[in-house]
Amino acid sequence: MTQTYTEDYRHEDGRTARLTFAEPDGALRGGLVVLHEAEGVTDTVRLLLSGLAGEGWLAVAPHIVADGAPLTGQDVLAATDVTLAWLVERGVRADLIGVVGFDTGGTAALVVAASRKLGAAVSVGGHAVNAPASDELPQLVEIAGRLTSPWLGMYGDDGDVAGELAVERLQEAASASKVATNVVRYPGASHRFDADPAAAAEAWHRTLDWFDAYLR
Repeated sequence: MTQTYTEDYRHEDGRTARLTFAEPDGALRGGLVVLHEAEGVTDTVRLLLSGLAGEGWLAVAPHIVADGAPLTGQDVLAATDVTLAWLVERGVRADLIGVVGFDTGGTAALVVAASRKLGAAVSVGGHAVNAPASDELPQLVEIAGRLTSPWLGMYGDDGDVAGELAVERLQEAASASKVATNVVRYPGASHRFDADPAAAAEAWHRTLDWFDAYLR
């Protein structure tokens, strides 16, 4: 398992961020910003960073909030921008940088993909398809049509008709954007994919394939 490291980064313009990252052992394919769950940079996030590094990516997760404070769109974008600067300083070309998030981080990844031009973006699970995840984060269907980065979204429908319709509505909204998009629904899976290992494994492979296709 690839080791993770944490450092306090300060950009030359004064912006700061705490970053946890994992580096590939071999050739560097590009860089991925990993947006964490509401719980912060957990052991699950560290495993994800290690897994992505094992596939050749310099994977880095900014610590966006502390003390359980809710994520805001402004927090997400500010932390992402600093992390992008860190990746560029480490020699990663801008067209080889993507963003990925799981659960609440998946919502955050769509916020970034609709606000910044990156090589690719992936959201896995999460709430806020038809309703905001919180007062601080937007409703996904409201911003999906404004995507500026190629985006893949994967969502469980929680095994009900309402969930199925919500994912279909998001798919329709995303298709109105001017970039490549794909929205995949996993029938019966929860928004966290935690009770469906097969769906989780497929989502992982789809994530890797999406970055393979657009970060090259």
